[in-house]
Amino acid sequence: MESRFVLLLLTQAVVLAGLTGCGRHQLAKTEDTGQPPVIEPDVQRRDIKVPKIDTENWEVGFSAGELSIEDFGVNTVGGLRFAYHISEDFFLEAAGGRSTAGKTSFETLSGAAELLTDSQRQYTYYNVSFGYNILPGEAFIGKKHAWNTATYLIGGVGETTFAGDNRFTVNFGMGIRLIPLDWLAVHADVRDHIFDTDLLGVQKRTHNLELGVGLTFFF
Repeated sequence: MESRFVLLLLTQAVVLAGLTGCGRHQLAKTEDTGQPPVIEPDVQRRDIKVPKIDTENWEVGFSAGELSIEDFGVNTVGGLRFAYHISEDFFLEAAGGRSTAGKTSFETLSGAAELLTDSQRQYTYYNVSFGYNILPGEAFIGKKHAWNTATYLIGGVGETTFAGDNRFTVNFGMGIRLIPLDWLAVHADVRDHIFDTDLLGVQKRTHNLELGVGLTFFF
């Protein structure tokens, strides 16, 4: 009697376990079918050419443009520049330039004797300046070419030789640098060279604006 009772309990336990497992299987199957199918992305990889930009921090080159010498007209100016890039944002620059001043309006209109000799009309400046790249970016030429660019502010001190005298000079301005090649840069900038003079009999502060373009080379 007891054996039959134990056998009955075992039989019921086996049946119950089978039903439970079947229910779990059905539940898992139902959950699986409720998920959206996994879609493998079909992405075509394209070759990317990484630009090779020189890591050199030194820059040397030349510039040319127009210099407005206060009271002496607008004259052609040429110069040299040498820069060291401290970081991506800051750089130091040493520059020099030379121009020849024209005649004042008084000399032209009155026909009087010239105020300056030919040698005194030589305008030469040297300065050391500190620059800050405020807007680094890119300029796109067509669909396949992009030039690295930077708009910068610059200012410094130096000396100007003009009218037979050396004058302490402060300069400041801004410019843009374009890099068409990894070793070449094109500059366009404007500077104001400020110094005091009493050349015309009155002590005053003069502003001498320079607008120029130039080429520099990294090394």
